[in-house]
Amino acid sequence: MRTKKPDEEPFEIMLIPMIDCLLVIIIFFLVATTLKNRARELPLELPESAAAVNIEQPPDLLIIGVNREGRTYLGSGERIEQVDTERLHQRIRDAARINPAQRVRIDGDRNTRFEDIIHIVDLCQFEGLKNVGLHTQKNPGDR
Repeated sequence: MRTKKPDEEPFEIMLIPMIDCLLVIIIFFLVATTLKNRARELPLELPESAAAVNIEQPPDLLIIGVNREGRTYLGSGERIEQVDTERLHQRIRDAARINPAQRVRIDGDRNTRFEDIIHIVDLCQFEGLKNVGLHTQKNPGDR
């Protein structure tokens, strides 16, 4: 016995909800990437160097920042926080104990006192961290 199927409605793709979802996803990624970049950057004016090169930074790099007022910031990866001298000394000591070959990058503002940078280099040397570098930017006239 044959049964008759009811007439099916034609299939439609509902575009309006799909466009709404895509816009929400795009806005989410725009906001997330903007906040991520702001959290990682200190407002420093780096010194210029003709020998500056752009290299890929390892994820376990210990970053020590010094602004023009001499305030010290410490970070590794995503998080950067302001620290006092005791906290900085403790974190450098811990990093040297875990990995004596730990890479350290000092980001110093161009108007920072030289003594503030030397103090950080001395702390690293005292704790046994020998792989210390200074972060600079390329001269605008050089290519």
